[in-house]
Amino acid sequence: MARVGIREVAAYAGVSMGTVSHFLNHPDRVSAQKADRIQQAIDQLGFVRNNAARQLRLGHSTTIAYIAPDVSNPFFSTLAEGAEERAAEAGYSVFLANSKGERHREDSYLALFQEYGVRGLLVGSPLPIEDRLQAIRRHGTPSVLVGRRAGSELQPSVSIDDVLGGRLAAEHLIKTGRRRIAFVGGPISVQQVSDRLQGASVAVRESGTATLEVIDVGTRLIATGHEVGAAIAARPRTARPTAIFTANDLIAIGLAQTLSTSGIDIGADIAIVGYDNIEYAENAIVPLSSIRPPHEEFGRAAIDLLLETIDSDGPLAEPHRVFAPELVIRASSAKSRTRRRS
Repeated sequence: MARVGIREVAAYAGVSMGTVSHFLNHPDRVSAQKADRIQQAIDQLGFVRNNAARQLRLGHSTTIAYIAPDVSNPFFSTLAEGAEERAAEAGYSVFLANSKGERHREDSYLALFQEYGVRGLLVGSPLPIEDRLQAIRRHGTPSVLVGRRAGSELQPSVSIDDVLGGRLAAEHLIKTGRRRIAFVGGPISVQQVSDRLQGASVAVRESGTATLEVIDVGTRLIATGHEVGAAIAARPRTARPTAIFTANDLIAIGLAQTLSTSGIDIGADIAIVGYDNIEYAENAIVPLSSIRPPHEEFGRAAIDLLLETIDSDGPLAEPHRVFAPELVIRASSAKSRTRRRS
């Protein structure tokens, strides 16, 4: 859908284009009556001021925006690198914004990037956001939801099969002889976390012998892992899990650090598998087993899908791209407990 311009606003409000321009740039030069009519036209037509378009010879922006939920997490920064590289190959630049998973920051960035007339949006969010993206799409700015599969066929998305990822992690731990398994992640209401738990739950249920303890946490940070690690270390040995699967690598790293300093042998006493396979996972004191998404390929695919959406005159034939993760086994879960009681 084409963007609504000043011409359409002026026609709707029954004023000249120059008056609309004054309203936008010098509102003191416009009478209250005309200003009210122009504002009504803007609200009704969904006009979004496009400052960037004034300077672009091509008549459209060559900028794409990526709103990430947490740039402190290396997974999202690696994803951004892949997106930036692919965008540059296609002649686009990428603006990176950090919403911190907060609604007011998301809304602020969405409004800002609309105002500056970006060509399209990549949006990663742990919150419900499809209704907002639909409204923005109606006003001429396409988007790709990054990190989870969209519910609508009209909203393109790039995601990882997190149910499969959770299943791979739990099946691996069960195969090494672990029976008391814990899942650490949260909030469970976040789709990616819920999917990873679902996959682990299926593997545990199908084993017929293992149990799954769910430790729901409010954040997915290293500090969260420290807190959970201290609580587990304080339990009697027989009450501790023999294996832990975490919703991301940051939790796992903090968990492993605290358990190790408490005298617990990571990989022997308690096996740990993380998720995301960030660089720190391989280089931890006890190298961390992890579920590996496609990383740079994931970011590049998001850009490709966005460009396809920009060039399309209607709904895409395949709006959702889902990637299968892989299990990377390292020292944190490589030892078997087949000869030891779980």
